[in-house]
Amino acid sequence: MKDLTKSTRRRWWWALWGLLAVSAAAVALYSAEPYAVGDVERNRIPLDPGVASHYLSIAVHAIPSSLALLIGPFQFLTRFRVRYPRVHRVAGRVYMVCVVLGSMAALFAAAFSVSGFSVQVAFFILTAAWLYTLVQAFRTIRRGEVGLHRVWMIRNYALTFASVSLRIYLGLGLALQANYFPSLTFDDVYHASAWASFLVNVLVAEYFIVQRVLRPAARRQGAAATAPASAGDGRRVPVDAVGAAGSGSGTRGRT
Repeated sequence: MKDLTKSTRRRWWWALWGLLAVSAAAVALYSAEPYAVGDVERNRIPLDPGVASHYLSIAVHAIPSSLALLIGPFQFLTRFRVRYPRVHRVAGRVYMVCVVLGSMAALFAAAFSVSGFSVQVAFFILTAAWLYTLVQAFRTIRRGEVGLHRVWMIRNYALTFASVSLRIYLGLGLALQANYFPSLTFDDVYHASAWASFLVNVLVAEYFIVQRVLRPAARRQGAAATAPASAGDGRRVPVDAVGAAGSGSGTRGRT
């Protein structure tokens, strides 16, 4: 991407963002629709017949989590954040409430999952990381640390997007099973997909954070640290001064 022109990079960005938004919207609507209308017969997740509230926990998880999945892509649009800061903050609060509700219900649903211990552990880890990254994102924006808030929200939405990744890996895994690995069972594919759905997303998110957030910021800070203090003044700007200026102690941000 280093050798690409600015316009080409912009086109790639919008293409990837569009793919992210469309896939998120498709999975969100697919996941939430049967629970929004209360049709138990169309439940897509195996239920524990001995737990009456298992279906309710899945529904409470599916609806707010799907809304968070829909909101997320728009929160990363710079023009949207700059032009409509109030909408961005309100949407952020709605997103936060959705993640909290969805994660609480997910913990209960995973505890009674009939898909096996491996899947339960995977979903417990995913939910714990989902909540932790949300708390860190909230804490950083309350302190006015906008850059760190963005980093934590990238991590958080990568975990939200696990619902999309799970279905992609499950579909690919079942196709490979049918054509190349007939000895595998559905449970084998589902268990592997459950773990890959968030582990791969975490790796992709960290790569994006390093390449597209931290590295450009470090280059800008390095350039500013060696730039002349003013026109006609040969003095250099101290690195500590640049770091202090970049930390942003102005208006406190809000989620």
